[in-house]
Order: sequence, then C-alpha cells, then structure tokens
Amino acid sequence: MSAGSTPSPDPTSDVDLLLERYGGPDASVARLLCDDHRADRVAFTVVDRDLRSTTLTYGELRDRSERVATALRARGIRPGDRVATLMGKSADYVTVLLAIWRAGAVQVPLFTAFAPPAIAIRLVGSGAKLIVCDPSQRAKLDPGEDIPAAAPWQVVVAGDATGRTGDLLLSDLEADRALGVQPASVGGDGGLIHIYTSGTTGSPKGVVAPVKALAAFATYMKYALDLRSDDVFWNAADPGWAYGLYYAILGPLTLGVPSLLLDAPFSPELTWAVLSQHGVTNFAAAPTVYRSLRASSAPAPRGLSLRCASSAGEPLTPEINLWAIDVLGTPVHDHYGQTEGGMLVNNHHHPALRRPLKRASMGRPMPGWSMHVLEPDADIPANTGDIGRVAVDMSESPLAWFFGYHEAPEATASKFSPDGRWYYTGDTASVDEDGDFFFRSRDDDIIIMAGYRIGPFEVESVLAMHPSVAESAAIAVPDEVRGEVLEAHVVLAEGCVGDDGLVNELQTLVKQKFAAHAYPRHIVFVEQLPKTPSGKVQRFILRQQRREELAERPS
Repeated sequence: MSAGSTPSPDPTSDVDLLLERYGGPDASVARLLCDDHRADRVAFTVVDRDLRSTTLTYGELRDRSERVATALRARGIRPGDRVATLMGKSADYVTVLLAIWRAGAVQVPLFTAFAPPAIAIRLVGSGAKLIVCDPSQRAKLDPGEDIPAAAPWQVVVAGDATGRTGDLLLSDLEADRALGVQPASVGGDGGLIHIYTSGTTGSPKGVVAPVKALAAFATYMKYALDLRSDDVFWNAADPGWAYGLYYAILGPLTLGVPSLLLDAPFSPELTWAVLSQHGVTNFAAAPTVYRSLRASSAPAPRGLSLRCASSAGEPLTPEINLWAIDVLGTPVHDHYGQTEGGMLVNNHHHPALRRPLKRASMGRPMPGWSMHVLEPDADIPANTGDIGRVAVDMSESPLAWFFGYHEAPEATASKFSPDGRWYYTGDTASVDEDGDFFFRSRDDDIIIMAGYRIGPFEVESVLAMHPSVAESAAIAVPDEVRGEVLEAHVVLAEGCVGDDGLVNELQTLVKQKFAAHAYPRHIVFVEQLPKTPSGKVQRFILRQQRREELAERPS
C-alpha cells in the first residue's frame, strides 16, 4: 500500500492489508515509517511559540536517524533494549525516535511534566539502558532521593547544552557517523513502545506495544480521521502520552502525510494562530482545548480551512458542537480509546463510515475491533440501552495487540476474562438500537483532567509523604474548562491544622514528586473518609457528595 493512498472502499480488506504490512516477520519500523516514503516529502513541520517553523523531510530524517542509530549501536544498544525519551516536540525528538527503532530498540516515552519519582518508576520498571533528554529536563535525572547515584542508564542531552560530566551529547552522536546502516527488522511481534498507564490501586503499569500495533494506528488515521495526502494535519496532544505518540507521531508516519508539531505551551491565542497561518485542514485535540478556545476572549480568525475536527482523551460535552459548527466551520467528532489498544470507538470522518452525529455519542467501533457492552456482573451482552461494562471481544478483533501488562500478572488477570475472550476496558457505557456507544463513567476511579489520565493512587502516595497527612483520597470534580479537575480529600494527622499554607505545601509536593499537571486544584480537609467494612476508601461516595454540593450552588 503506497504512502498516503486512498483507503479501499472495504474497510475489512484494508485492515487485512495493514496487518500484512506491519505484522510480518521481517517488518522493519524504520523502513515502514521513514525509508519507504519519498525523500523530498515533508514528514514534520515544527512550529515554535513565535510561529517560526522548520521542516523535516523524510530524507533528512533518514540521514539524521541513521547517524544516531549507528552511535546507539556503538554504545551497546541492541534490538529489544529500552531507550527512554524525556523531550518536547522537536526535530531532535522525531530523529531520536526513528534512531531508536532503526537500531531495533524500544522507546519508553516520558512526559516532560513528570517529576523525578515518576521518571524513576518508569526508567527502573522498563529496564532502560539509555535516556535522551532536553537540556531543560536534565536536572530531573540528577542523583537524589529517587534517582540512584550509580544509575544503570546512560544520559544523552539534546539541543545546545554541555550536560553533566559523563553525559553524551546528541550533536556528537550525529557527527562523523557513517550513513548506510541497515535498519533492524524486529518483526510484527517485536517491541515498538514501552509506555506506562496508571491505575487506582498500584504503581503505573507497563504496556508494550508491538510493531503490528501500527496497523491499528494506521486504521484510525485512515477511517476515524480520514487523513488524506493533501491534508495539513495537526494533533495537539503531547507525545509523552498515548494519544499524542500514537496519532501525532506514528499515525502520520504510517501514511506519509505531513504533520505539525507545536513546540510551545498551549494558549488559545497561539492555537488560533497556528490553525489560521498554517491552513490546518485536519485537527485533533482533547476536549479541554476546544473548551478553552470557546471560553477565551481571543477572537477566532476568519477563513479557517478545517475539514475535520476530532476530540479524544475524555468525553466531549455536547455544547462544544453548538459552538464549533459556527466558529470552526465543522463539528467536532468524539473518539474513544485506551493506551492498551489505541482508539476503539469513533465518530468516523471517512465517507465509508461517517454517520450523522448523535448528541453525547462516542460513535461506533472502528474496523478491526469488536466492541460490546457487557452486563455488570456477567460476560454476556447487556440489553440495548442498559449501562454495562465496555469490553473488547479479542476473538473477533484482528487489530487487538495488547495481551498483558509488563511483568504484572495480577494486573493482567484482572483485565481479561478467564477464557481470554474479553478484555475489560474498565469503562461503562450503553449502546442504542443503531449500535452507537454512549460513555457513562469509569469504574476504576481514573481521573481524566485536560485529556490526561491520572491515577489517584499516585497522587495519594505523594500526599502521604507529608507529615501532616494521615490519609487522603483523590477524586475528580466537574470543571467548566478542563472537564474535570483533581480534588484531594485529606485527613490530617493528630494536632495538625489545615490552612492555606498547608494547601500550598501539598500542591507543591505533588508537583515536585509526581507531575506538574497532576496537582490537586482543590484540597478539602475532612475528619474521615468513607470506607467499606474491609477498609477500602469509597471514592465514588466522595464524588457523589461533591457533585451534589456543586449542583446546589448558584451559577
């Protein structure tokens, strides 16, 4: 199948072709995502906060990644080894990714807002041998309470920086290295990404996406987003997380369609400027982005070129489309997925699958996936309209690629039925008579804030480090812009006082020890937490109480 080709009218046949392309025993990531595309075609356009842009062609990407891959191999990186990235969106970042895969290694993505403890968990858990970081991130890797003094990983610093003693520089790895190194062929079952996802009752869990997962990512780009060879595509999600990595980086590379990368913090003004000045025709972002644009006083530019707008990461609230049709010139299509499989249910843009949008519906299953709503306490399909558990029928989902967490058998067992047929997403929904899915809730207490999935256990673990905290529970409460914000209910240690000073200390602690984006926006001091007889905190009771309280407040 040629790069950027028009999808066949039969999605099932197209899925078979994609599986053949990416699932074969000789599959080579570097060839499939880079070398097979025309050398003069633009792969990425990187835009900075001043709206200056630079392009990276497939030829340049091949040359640069070959040099870095040669250097990685010279430093002992072999197929299957883990190489982490702690980098923002840049030409260096994309180069490093292709170099990792060209060497046959597996990438471990790290979100740049992570604090040292969150970084250390992922580096140690994956067994990373090397990490490439931006200069602004280097201090997070210094020895300390969480980072060992004799860390087993080598540090490579990108950009214009000297690094620490013993560090390698990305610019040096590129210099004076021979071209022509053969890209590794690890096959469809070989590792591609080792990414971490958070739950509510334990440490983050590792998900290893194989090369054949690219077939699922390409299917989403072709049918859900209807990405075409003449599109100007921009996925605003951060590649430190699954949606950004899968569909802002890997997805466009599967089709050879140029993609924009904005190397700057979000602002409504900057978003409007990029959409307008670059003539974006196909845009994907979290609902928070659309809500922020709607709430902003920054005026929308006239004459936008948007053909498709899509949303993922959390449910899209209906009022967005009342605004989007008038301002963006197109409705926003809601999409649903998970780190463990990519996108699963979508309001598809492609003409072969496009249907009239239904209020609050997340759409229908993507080709290659068999999605069902099961009864709450039995592995049989629920009745039409009834709320039940969203599950994947693994026996009828040829694009399914996740079969267990890395070195976590107990967590794996909880996600699959005993016979292996069903994968439980942990979410609840209903299905109407037309087969459209309607998201209802998450049944595992995951907090989704601004498109980021946050496990309350990680936040509560950090709060417990403060001597004034006896115990805590983190929940999500509604927020007009972010959809949800994180709120912590804290029981104080004996003799301690909850005041504004302590609130600030606890918020700062979470920023420093977990992640800058995941601190509790509200902290409520309580005498006790609701618990089951066995002592488990009942977060759903806290959520219900807070929603009732907020509903009673005047607008």
